[in-house]
Amino acid sequence: MYYGTGAGKTTNALGLALRCVGHGLKAVIIQFMKGRKDIGEYLVRERLAPYYEIIQFGRTGWVDFKNPSEKDKALAREGLKEAERLLKTKPHLLVLDEVCLAAFIGLISVRDVLDLLDKVPEETDVVLTGRYCPPELIDRADFVNMIVEVKAPKELYTRIGITH
Repeated sequence: MYYGTGAGKTTNALGLALRCVGHGLKAVIIQFMKGRKDIGEYLVRERLAPYYEIIQFGRTGWVDFKNPSEKDKALAREGLKEAERLLKTKPHLLVLDEVCLAAFIGLISVRDVLDLLDKVPEETDVVLTGRYCPPELIDRADFVNMIVEVKAPKELYTRIGITH
């Protein structure tokens, strides 16, 4: 698990996916609450196929954390169903990107995420990411890495290939 308020949670998980692909192993990324198609991890999908698959379950806009829409909740539930379906194919790595935050704000239930984790085959490693995380998911994880911001520029830093 990679969670916390610092940058790099998705980047860490994608690094693990790249390692899998490098060894000819299947990595699947399910992105919750993300719908932008212009980000590097999405743009590279065809070049890394069939070892790399990424599926997004989110809109291009921001999710209202205090009052998430029914559409956002439905997309998150769809993402969990797709993750369950994909587990049956026994990928080497399954990344549930932003699932911690999705559970934290109530897009999906913590219980449903825990139930999904009960279905993970022995051959598959799972990585969870997200800014905030329910304690039940932290307790369930074997490895937990908290990513904290120590220092950041005053202005938002964006550069293609680095931040998206």
